[in-house]
Amino acid sequence: MSRSIVPDMIARQPWRMILPLMGLVSLGGAVLYSAAGGHWEPYAINHLMRFVVFLGMAMVISRFNRDFFRNWAYPIYGAIVVLLVMVEVFGAVGGGSRRWLNLGFMTLQPSELMKPAIVLVLAKFYETLPPPMTASWRGLVPAGVLIGIPAAFVMLQPDLGTALAICFGGAVVMFLAGLPMWWFVSAGLAGIIAAPLAFFFALHDYQRNRVLIFLNPESDPLGTGYHITQSKIAIGSGGLFGKGFGNGTQSHLQYLPEAHTDFVFATMAEEWGMLGGLFVIGVFSIIISWGLGVARRSQDRFSSLLAMGMTATVFFYVAINLMMVMGLAPVVGIPLPFMSHGGTSMMTNMICLGTVMAVNTWNRGPKTLN
Repeated sequence: MSRSIVPDMIARQPWRMILPLMGLVSLGGAVLYSAAGGHWEPYAINHLMRFVVFLGMAMVISRFNRDFFRNWAYPIYGAIVVLLVMVEVFGAVGGGSRRWLNLGFMTLQPSELMKPAIVLVLAKFYETLPPPMTASWRGLVPAGVLIGIPAAFVMLQPDLGTALAICFGGAVVMFLAGLPMWWFVSAGLAGIIAAPLAFFFALHDYQRNRVLIFLNPESDPLGTGYHITQSKIAIGSGGLFGKGFGNGTQSHLQYLPEAHTDFVFATMAEEWGMLGGLFVIGVFSIIISWGLGVARRSQDRFSSLLAMGMTATVFFYVAINLMMVMGLAPVVGIPLPFMSHGGTSMMTNMICLGTVMAVNTWNRGPKTLN
């Protein structure tokens, strides 16, 4: 009976994940409304409208079949690499970085789109690679090149946080594809050895300062340590139940920088307290566990790698942002999914969820579009 009333595309969606997500986005809209001083513009209304649009986009993505993703993996990857090259040539500069392309009707950050694209192209690569070759150089070198090209362009912008996210998503797919563990251990040891050299010779001055301030934020509380210090004050002052909706002082008195973007969790925690923080973490736990469940139920290598890689990408956003605002990681400019104001970030995360929704549809039955 319900199938005759509710369209099939709607009825087949994973509402046990989508409904909590809607609650999270609604809370994000409330926080952005408060951060704007009790006004829908310019943050809250755009945040909610974007979610509606991108949720519809995710539902459309969920209807495409495996062959669509397989056939378009390399073209999508190549197109985004071209966009990254265009950023270096024509990109707009903001905040000392060249990361955006002005398309007229919107401003696009191509590096964000590479986060799901790298997962897609590596899932395709390892699907076509014969399993015996996975543990050979043929399983490592081409994948390393696919990751290294976009990561290098993103580092030129410079955008360390996004470059790390691209590498993380790629490394997760490589690990799950079955590459030998000792390769990852060796890479980790090499990274530890190279870290001091990278710190002094590869990082920009502001990036080095972020690392130093992370280690000792109190050394410059009114300078480079200001972000972390004010964020921890906001989170701590919220207590168990928070100061109440619209009563946050850190954001309203403009003590908390980037209260509507990177530090939106601190804005929320001040007004909604630890209970609000637990709600946010709980919803993300539902989303991540759902994605992992979809990957485990997948019946082929491509689908499993695709779902796990997309879920890991969302997890990276969440983990790094929450650690950053709590002073557990350096400030790297990664927004909190579905709460921070920002169109490209919202689109990227909804592409990831839409792709996992597609894999979930494949697991349930063949009703997908070509």
